[in-house]
Amino acid sequence: MIVVENLHKTYSTGLGKKGKKGKGKGDGNHYGNGDGDVKALNGVTFRVNKGEIHGIIGPDGAGKSTLFRILTSLLLPDEGPSKATVAGYDTVKDFRQIRQIIGYMPGRFSLYQDLTVEENLNFFATLFNTTVKENYHVIKDIYGQIEPFKDRRAGALSGGMKQKLALSCALVHRPTVLFLDEPTTGVDPVSRQEFWEILDKLSEQGITILVSTAYMDEANRCTRISLMQGGRFMATDTPKGITESYDELLWSVEGERMPALLAELRVHPSVKTAFAFGDNHHVTVREGISVDALREHLTGKGFNKVRITPIEPTVEDAFMKASMEVLNGNE
Repeated sequence: MIVVENLHKTYSTGLGKKGKKGKGKGDGNHYGNGDGDVKALNGVTFRVNKGEIHGIIGPDGAGKSTLFRILTSLLLPDEGPSKATVAGYDTVKDFRQIRQIIGYMPGRFSLYQDLTVEENLNFFATLFNTTVKENYHVIKDIYGQIEPFKDRRAGALSGGMKQKLALSCALVHRPTVLFLDEPTTGVDPVSRQEFWEILDKLSEQGITILVSTAYMDEANRCTRISLMQGGRFMATDTPKGITESYDELLWSVEGERMPALLAELRVHPSVKTAFAFGDNHHVTVREGISVDALREHLTGKGFNKVRITPIEPTVEDAFMKASMEVLNGNE
C-alpha cells in the first residue's frame, strides 16, 4: 500500500560552509553537512501493507514530519534513484490521485478555529465533493462523541476533542490510507487511549494507517513499527520482534539520590549504558558482573536502599540501544 525506497530530503539553510547545525522545516534540529545543508531524510526505505497500523517511532527532529509531507505529496523529495508510492501512485507524478485517497492529520491542529465543529466538517466534505450525510457511517463512532458540541467553535475545544474533530475531517471522504503525524501529542491519557481504540477499529475496516509518535508506549498498539533517528530508520519489525532482538543484559536500578546514582553508574567500568527511565534507571552491563557486586559497589559509594532487578527490554530500551549504535558508528 505504501512503498518507500532510498528516500532523501535535504534542506538548504543558506549558511554556507560555516553552517554546522541547521533547522529543518517542521522537524526540529538536524546536523548538517559541510556545506551547511540539513539532511532531514537519509535513505529511508520501508513498506506498509494494506490494513496495517505502522508506527514511526522517534523524537522531535528525527524526520517524521518531513517523511509524512513527502508521502502526502506536500513536499518534494531530493532528486535521485528514490521511490515513494501510495496505493501504487507516485507521490510526485500522481499527487492529484493521492490527495483523493488519503486522509492527513498534521502535527499541529490545522482546522479553522473560528468555524464551528459542524462548519469545519462540512467544509472538508465539500472539498472532496461529498457530504457529511453521505459518509456519516464512516465517522459515526468518532464524530458521535463530539456531535453534541457541533455549534462550538473549534478553537474552544479541548485537546482531545480537537483531535477527534481533526480525525473526522480526515475521514469524511472515506480515504483508504490515513496519515497521522503525532496525533496524540499534548493529549490527556484517557483521550490517547480512546484515540488508539478508534485506530484499531479503522484498521479492522481495511484502512491503512501510518502514524508517528514520540511516545514509546504507543508502539505496542501498532502492527509494525520503525525506529527513526537522524533521518534514518534504525530498525523495522513488529513491537515483539524489536524487543526480542535486544541482546544486552538489562537491569533496573533504584535507590536514594537518583541523579547522583545515575552519574555513579555511568562511570562504573562494567556498566555499558545507563539511562533514567521514570522512577528507576535502566543499565546494560558487561558479562562477569553480578547484581550483588554492583549493589555492594553502590552501597560502598554511600547509596542506600539500592534495588537492582534484571528486567525484560521495552521498545524504548531497543530505541536507546539502536541510537547509541548509530552515534558510535556501529549501525
